Amino acid sequence: MTAAAARAAELRRLLEDANHRYHVLDDPAIPDAEYDALLRELQGLEQANPELRTPDSPTQRVGAGILPGFEQVVHEQPMLSLNNAFSDEEVREFVQRIERQLGVADPAFSVEPKLDGLAISLRYEDGVFVRGATRGDGATGEDVTQNLRTIHAIPLTLRREATGSAAPAVLEVRGEVYMPRAGFEAYNARMRDTGGKVLANPRNGAAGSLRQLDPRLAAARPLSFYAYGLGVTAGFELPDTHSAMLQALKALGFPVSPEVAVASGVSGLLAYFARLGQRRDGLPYDIDGVVYKLDRYDQQAAMGYVSRAPRWAIAHKFPAQEQLTTVEAIEVQVGRTGALTPVARLAPVQVAGVTVTNATLHNADQIARLDVRVGDTVIVRRAGDVIPEVVRVIEDQRPRDAAGQPLHAPYVFPETCPACGSHTEAVRKVLRSTKAGGIEYAEGAAIVCSGGLFCPAQRKQALVHFASRRAMDIEGLGERFIEALVDFDYVRTVADLYTLTLDAFLEMKRLADERDDTVPETVKAGKVASKWAENLVGAIADSRQTTLERVLFALGIRDVGESTARTLARHFGALDPIMDASEAALVEVPDVGPVVAARIAGFFAEAHNREVVQALRDAGVTWPEGPPQRSAEGPLAGKTVVLTGGLSAMSRDEAGDRLQALGAKVSGSVSKKTSFVVAGEAAGSKLAKAEELGVEVWDEARLLAFLNDHPAP
Repeated sequence: MTAAAARAAELRRLLEDANHRYHVLDDPAIPDAEYDALLRELQGLEQANPELRTPDSPTQRVGAGILPGFEQVVHEQPMLSLNNAFSDEEVREFVQRIERQLGVADPAFSVEPKLDGLAISLRYEDGVFVRGATRGDGATGEDVTQNLRTIHAIPLTLRREATGSAAPAVLEVRGEVYMPRAGFEAYNARMRDTGGKVLANPRNGAAGSLRQLDPRLAAARPLSFYAYGLGVTAGFELPDTHSAMLQALKALGFPVSPEVAVASGVSGLLAYFARLGQRRDGLPYDIDGVVYKLDRYDQQAAMGYVSRAPRWAIAHKFPAQEQLTTVEAIEVQVGRTGALTPVARLAPVQVAGVTVTNATLHNADQIARLDVRVGDTVIVRRAGDVIPEVVRVIEDQRPRDAAGQPLHAPYVFPETCPACGSHTEAVRKVLRSTKAGGIEYAEGAAIVCSGGLFCPAQRKQALVHFASRRAMDIEGLGERFIEALVDFDYVRTVADLYTLTLDAFLEMKRLADERDDTVPETVKAGKVASKWAENLVGAIADSRQTTLERVLFALGIRDVGESTARTLARHFGALDPIMDASEAALVEVPDVGPVVAARIAGFFAEAHNREVVQALRDAGVTWPEGPPQRSAEGPLAGKTVVLTGGLSAMSRDEAGDRLQALGAKVSGSVSKKTSFVVAGEAAGSKLAKAEELGVEVWDEARLLAFLNDHPAP
């Protein structure tokens, strides 16, 4: 080893040790100035000797170049959510369920604060940090490795003292990225002094920082991290308890909340909750509750899981903070899916440390139930400490005239969409329906715009769905491009996609870069490369030749999924008969009930939607049409199949296509009418439902054997 290499190794060791003592042990060994001097020396050595620069070097925390976008990461082990408890009684019921099932009294729990940040997963291979991802939807997250490298509390290598000569082959550590309160206040003060953009609150600051495409911006944010669990591991000896595992993670170099403790039984949990609640405002970070986890791993395994949450853990949320204010106006916002949401414009009020000026009223039923009117004094709270909502009207303080009558009439929901003028309709969750037309609805209704393809408020969502892989499959046309195309008025309906040129895409990209304050000036001034634009133009052109079922699915008709679109295409054979079909005719289609029939008929009753369909045809979008196919053929004709869990030999979509080609209907939910369920790896609630109903279950081996014996026609 050369002198330079030896010194670089020594500097990396010193800096790694300083980071560990500062972020994990809370016992700094050297002043900041000395740390900075060591870092500058290492940077100089690596600049003079590039071969000395390693991926786990502390110098790599400053952030790499701008990322083109975030890659998707499929979690090998899903990042599950937690069920919530909002009262002592719910906690008591949670513990009693565990006691009954395990046959123990006062089981031990690992208890910890519920941080108000962003859940992430860190993957280490042979002791080196190789990838980090957000939780996403629990199954798939975003690769934010470069941004996570900028957080000093996250070790780039595992502590050698803890791993010995052989680090774990794989160690996936899960935890929360958060923004300390002091760092948040200092950052906002600096932004106000320099005219920069201040952050709304620490949680949004943490989440927004990790989703910056320029890691240098994330590096400038005061982010930190606490570990709280594990994902997949290989070559790691798991302790018997969760609390011991947290101490093992701390020894490996991961910061763990100093508030972590062990408590037993209901009384121990509630005492911890009360104790932390009293100290909540004095903690250096925001929390919105506490988390209780059975401490022993064998007891966790015995309790198992339900749906997407473990039975052995629960989040006990703090009561939402509430304040009084007055309603200055009631307005309606149209969401990306067409749902109309009433919003109360409020006199500004501080709730849970945040100035609230707007609060959701949820839907028309909620407005009627509360009888909210302009001028009312209301109680507003941040539900779950996040979303402001109106809880109650103080009727005694309602403004009245001299005769004692209310000054303002009850609010009346609009009959037409404020964004496009299309008629609105009430959409209720259906509990049961029959071919005879009998429908039983759940309580509450959403008011939605029927404008569909035409409504400007739904434009972006309609385009994202239209371009998706299972619809028109326009490769490369993701949300970021669609946002810009709509914002700069290049696209108003899905048909406008087929008029876009190479020059239009390049100009759109230039305008998007100019408005994006995360794009460096050097990039804005540079020439935009055109290969991506050429690919997009080609992908749009390729999508002109498609199938009727893809077109029907791509139109985004409410409640018309892939299976229903395929059934409609087979039943009618062509689009015009579907567009002209009455509700009575649509109900005759297999698996189309009165609710879905009304959705389809209502969609095509809107002239705007028919105009967009004609514009697609005029733009050259074509699909084969033929005679109706009124009965499914094949060995699975008349069978309903549900796929759940992960398959190794093929994707679930591919398996579904193979089964449908053999005559099966592939459904998304299990019922008594389900013929059989195909259960892959990590199958969850659908498998449990099938077992509860006595529905036949196939594993992947049986599915593959059946498909091999019955090749698709």
